[in-house]
Amino acid sequence: MGRVHTQAYARVPHHFPQLALRPELVTVAEEVPGRAEQAADQYGFASAVRDWREVAADPRVGAVSVTAPNFLHREIGVAMAGAGKHLWIEKPVGLTADDARAVADAVAKAGVQGTVGFNYRNAPAVEAARDLIAAGDIGTVTHVRIRLFSDYAAHPDGALTWRYERERGGSGVLGDLASHGADLARFLLGEITSLTADTAVFVPERARPTGTTAGHTLATGGEPGPVENEDYVSALLRFASGARGVLEACRVSVGEQNSYGFEVHGTRGAVFWDFRRMNELGVSRGTTYQDQPVSTVYVGPGAGEFGAFQPGAANAMGYDDLKVIEAYRFLRSIAEGTPYGATLTDAVRGAAVLDAMARSVESGTWVDVPTA
Repeated sequence: MGRVHTQAYARVPHHFPQLALRPELVTVAEEVPGRAEQAADQYGFASAVRDWREVAADPRVGAVSVTAPNFLHREIGVAMAGAGKHLWIEKPVGLTADDARAVADAVAKAGVQGTVGFNYRNAPAVEAARDLIAAGDIGTVTHVRIRLFSDYAAHPDGALTWRYERERGGSGVLGDLASHGADLARFLLGEITSLTADTAVFVPERARPTGTTAGHTLATGGEPGPVENEDYVSALLRFASGARGVLEACRVSVGEQNSYGFEVHGTRGAVFWDFRRMNELGVSRGTTYQDQPVSTVYVGPGAGEFGAFQPGAANAMGYDDLKVIEAYRFLRSIAEGTPYGATLTDAVRGAAVLDAMARSVESGTWVDVPTA
């Protein structure tokens, strides 16, 4: 993710030349020996350090990307905000809603801008779907289904990294994938008021890595250890609007690669989105009700930031483009002093949904989602 952020900064001037700010790559921090120097050489950072605290103390730095493991989000985020640095921080912003709230409070106190890495809401088709729903084109929303299925942890030889530990990773697929689902649900339909959830661990034991890892590394021969957080979650949702929802996420879905999407149904139609066909929407609207057809709509320059990347509909955008949009909105927030894109408030509200899911799993009951 550090690579993705870095490349996004470099591309912002290409796609958004009107932006008043031009990012400069000042310094990169990475505790693994040699990695920071390698990144500096590859991407053109002016300096490289091993301790992130040196970044916080560096007067040259005005904005920081935090792409560290979850357990470091709170400490780094609070420190960077306290040092007067604008903050682009990856989800889920810590291990709990309290962690996210601590970072949000630090950002508010320091008067800096804070953007959160909920990249899927930046897809022009998702923004078009939100506009369509808000305009009433599918009538009153009745129910939504959101899925996030991946196979990144499906291999039984996947290394027992921080992602699978409660102390450093917190929740499992809740924080990694369901956090995106909660954000999409809120982005499209508004606040979730109550829910009930269930989780499961399907790969209960993995081998500890014998060396430094990166990404979703395979490991064999290491000492086996328990997987401490969930591989799978499903939840039934109730929205403030009266709509109902289903959210399902899994990191061990064999045969599924980034199978993310949603289906939103209303009293007069429906809208469908699949990340693997990121620039398309399935749309059904009208007054037929029964046997009403679904049309494929290719989003174009009128949707979100599509026009900054492609000249016409049906020209594809990709995942990295969503992070360029995120970087642009972060920098625009700094330039104009007004938040654009997902904020720390969104992170707190989304984390409250995840915490509610965890409480529901423990109690086996419906639970309310706190409003503050």
